[in-house]
Amino acid sequence: MEDLAMTDTVHAHKAYHEYTLRLPTPPKIVVPPPTLATDVPELHVSSVNPGEESDTNFLKELDLKSIITKNTLVDWAYERRRQAQMILPWLYLGPLTAAKDREWLKSAGITMVLAVRSRHNSMMGAMQAAREVCPHVESVEAPTYFDLIGQLPHTTRLINSHVAKIRRMTEASGSPQLGKVLVFCESGNEKSATVVAAYLMEILDDFDFIKAMQVCQAQRFCVNFDDSIKNILQNYWDILLARRSVANSRSELLNSTALVNGLQQLTQQNPQQLQAPQNPRLKTKRSLDMDDDTDMSDGAEPSDVLRFTGRDVTPFMDS
Repeated sequence: MEDLAMTDTVHAHKAYHEYTLRLPTPPKIVVPPPTLATDVPELHVSSVNPGEESDTNFLKELDLKSIITKNTLVDWAYERRRQAQMILPWLYLGPLTAAKDREWLKSAGITMVLAVRSRHNSMMGAMQAAREVCPHVESVEAPTYFDLIGQLPHTTRLINSHVAKIRRMTEASGSPQLGKVLVFCESGNEKSATVVAAYLMEILDDFDFIKAMQVCQAQRFCVNFDDSIKNILQNYWDILLARRSVANSRSELLNSTALVNGLQQLTQQNPQQLQAPQNPRLKTKRSLDMDDDTDMSDGAEPSDVLRFTGRDVTPFMDS
C-alpha cells in the first residue's frame, strides 16, 4: 500500500511539472478591440522628426479629433476589405485592389502610392496602374516581418517628405493642399498595416504601439496584428523612446553650451558689470604665501606692540 501511494504521488507530481522542448515565448500582448466600451485614443501631432530636411510642422494645425471611426465592430462590412480606409487625413491603408482602382485614386486625391512587397518584381501591375494616376510611386521590399523593422524609419521619411513637398508646391501656387499617401500590400492587413502603425507611433505625441494598433483596427477592422507583428512594433517603440531620449539629451547639451558661450561673450564685452562689488569694510586676511618679514606692526594695538618689545620670538635657533 505504501509503494502504491508513493507511485501515485510521483505521477501526480510529474503531471504538474511537465517539460517542453519548444523555445520560451514572450508574453502575450493584448490589444483592446474598438468596441462600444473602448475609448478611442486622442491624436496630437508632435514635433515631427526634428532635425530632418522635411518640415512637416504644418500637420499640427490639422484637427484630428473626429477622424477616428467609432463602433467599427458594428458597422464593418466584409466588402470593405477590398477598399482602402483613411487612417489620417494624409494617410490611407488598403489592399492591392485599391492601388489598381484608378477612379478611386483620382477621387480620393492620392498623390503617392507606397507598396510594401516581398520581392522586387511583385505587385508590378498595381504599381503600373498607380503610375498612370499618381505622380509619385515608391516601394519597399521586406521578405519577412523581421526584415520590415529596418525599413520603418525609411517609410516614415518617405511619407513625410512627400507630404511636405506637395505642401510647398501648392503654397507657391496660392492654394496650399495636403498630399495623400496610400500604403498597401497584397491584403492590406499585415505588412502595410505594420508600416502605418509604426508611422503613427513616430508622428503622434505619446502614442505607443498599443494605441497605434487600436487606431489601425478602428479604421480598418480587418487588419491582422499577430504575435510577431505585435512584438516587432513593441521593439520599434523601444527604439523610438531611445532615439527621443538621445535627441533630448543633445538638445539640453546644446542649450547649456549656448548659455555658457553667451555668458563668456558678455563677460568679454562688459567685464566690469559681472565683477562682484567690493566692500571696503572687509579686511584682507593674511594669506599663506605672505613673507615672514611682513610688517605686522602697522595698524596693531599699542598694548600688543609693548608686549612683544625686546622679546626674541624665534621658534628655534641653530646650535
